[in-house]
Amino acid sequence: MTALQRKPANQIQGLTDADIEQLGRELDAIRQEVLDSRGERDAAYIRRVIAVQRGLELGSRFVLLAGRFPPAWILGTTGLTLAKILENMEIGHNVLHGQWDWMRDPKIHSSTWEWDFASPAAQWKRTHNEVHHTYTNILGMDNDLGYGIMRVDEDQEWKPRYLVQPLWNFVNACIFEYGIAMYDLDLGDHLRDGRGFSEEKKTEIRATLAKIRKQATKDYVVLPALAGAATRSAGPAALATFVANTLRNLWSHSVIMCGHFPEGVETFEQPALDEKETRGQWYLRQMLGSANISGPRLLHTLTGNLSHQIEHHLFPDLPSNRYGEIAPRIRELFARYGLTYNARPLPQQVASAWHKVVRLSLPNDFTAGLTARTAPRKLAGLVREVRASGAVRRRKAAIAASLAPKAIAAPA
Repeated sequence: MTALQRKPANQIQGLTDADIEQLGRELDAIRQEVLDSRGERDAAYIRRVIAVQRGLELGSRFVLLAGRFPPAWILGTTGLTLAKILENMEIGHNVLHGQWDWMRDPKIHSSTWEWDFASPAAQWKRTHNEVHHTYTNILGMDNDLGYGIMRVDEDQEWKPRYLVQPLWNFVNACIFEYGIAMYDLDLGDHLRDGRGFSEEKKTEIRATLAKIRKQATKDYVVLPALAGAATRSAGPAALATFVANTLRNLWSHSVIMCGHFPEGVETFEQPALDEKETRGQWYLRQMLGSANISGPRLLHTLTGNLSHQIEHHLFPDLPSNRYGEIAPRIRELFARYGLTYNARPLPQQVASAWHKVVRLSLPNDFTAGLTARTAPRKLAGLVREVRASGAVRRRKAAIAASLAPKAIAAPA
């Protein structure tokens, strides 16, 4: 396999090249079967979900006209949260993947859809559809893997700044849509490298700011003003929208974490995408680099069927309502080829993902032999390591400053 697993237990060591290519052919056959059977029931499904989402949002906004009364505020905020989750996960994410383009409906098409999210659709499609789904879980190439701000693999060099990654991950969860917007703009890389912004990048930044301004105006000015004019409920309506947006961010972040970061999900090392990577090898990377959430149908709908993250990574352009149907066949392929199908209930996957975030925020050997007796010694060693790292950074900065060309004063 062209992409090397970075875990000691190598699941694919028993697979031959012929096995991997046969696996690819079997997955291609499943994909083609779904493509050939797409039809009216699939189209009816997405239209029904959109109708429910819009009705739920409109009804919740209506209830919030009485938002000064706590029961109405709770009911309206709950409905608005569910509406925003549906719009973001099951509708927006999947429509922008092109899952429904085959319907030839200009109102439900990846080229025309704009979602209720801070990141403009065009920018998100570039970073998510084109980059993430091509270079899935390849360190240094798939920035979705930790969004460029977290340590996600033991073989990544530990740095003191990773100590705060649990806190930063929580902050990112609360403002997830804005974190994704900054990630789509590559703002982190530009700021860390001290790069200036090209005219093209400035245009993208202006587009994102315009999108955020439009959303904020709708959510926190226009709709609260209408509620205030009708029933003097502007404040409760604005607060309900803020709560709904925050809960939607926390939910989306949790679902994404469960699909990409739990213990057991593989990461890969590959300096550049091998042009000779076969279809079978690409499929295998998706299978090992994803995890599922088990649960009832309502849970799958509210996750945008990203609870079937393995199936989604294998077939990102298939209608989301089909992932649950093909999941048993994919699980059977995992078992037949000796691979681990990573699927657990939501609480377990969330806990596993957070455990990994915390574990990798520390040096690899920190938790080995950690007890109440050894904790003081290990903490003292960690403090020394942080201080030493700071001293090295200061020394490098001093050397760089001494080597910088000095300005020569012009003669009088």
